[in-house]
Amino acid sequence: MWRDLIASRELAWRLMIRDISAKYRQSFLGLFWAVIPPVVMAASFTLAKSGGVVNIGSTGIPYPAYVMFSMTLWQTFVESLNGPVQAVAAAKSMLARINFPREALIIAKLGEVFFNFGIKLILITGLFIWFKIPVTLSVIVAPVALIHMVLLGTFFGVLLAPIGALYQDFSMGLTLATSFWLFLTPVVYPVPSEGLFGNVVRLNPVTPLLVTTRELATTGTMSNPEGFWVASVFAILGLLVAWVIYRLAIPYVVERISS
Repeated sequence: MWRDLIASRELAWRLMIRDISAKYRQSFLGLFWAVIPPVVMAASFTLAKSGGVVNIGSTGIPYPAYVMFSMTLWQTFVESLNGPVQAVAAAKSMLARINFPREALIIAKLGEVFFNFGIKLILITGLFIWFKIPVTLSVIVAPVALIHMVLLGTFFGVLLAPIGALYQDFSMGLTLATSFWLFLTPVVYPVPSEGLFGNVVRLNPVTPLLVTTRELATTGTMSNPEGFWVASVFAILGLLVAWVIYRLAIPYVVERISS
């Protein structure tokens, strides 16, 4: 497994360049699509909050910046989850005809996730400057929490990738699931402190990773370090298990595709 992982680097790089070029070359707005979703979501919830439609509570930083930054993190998580599923589904004919390290598909999508986040980072930097949000030295370690969140999404994506390659409607169901998952994650609201809904939000493994990334980049604190490390260990160990399952499942997927 490790040998194939190392051998897949060059192919993964070429796949990543191909996918990024194809994605943005064939769209009118190009790279702007990487930042449009968080901007639209932030505008919608800011208008709802200012109109009294929803009561969000205190967020610590200006609410438009809070929502846009949180949505950027959430979108990065969703891309890391959907990436392996989409990559394996799109490469079915390639899997059936060519023998190559299957890890290249996953690594290529991971590279695309970080490339997209690099574009979103321009928006985040502009937000911090516009709203005069102070930055502490803890922002240096914020990428560590972000990487852990991406690993969590990749864990789920690698685990579900073989099923997504066999059933085309699985991707549609995954889109519905992540849409519902969004409202169980403190993206547009702070973490609830009590109640059944608050317990569900706190049990969500994305919550401590997203919240810690946001806190390290803005306030410089960690409100739930224990939850962060539990979710991080869960993400890393889960990804290793998912990798093994992925390796065992792909030959059966290729056999089903070829038959």
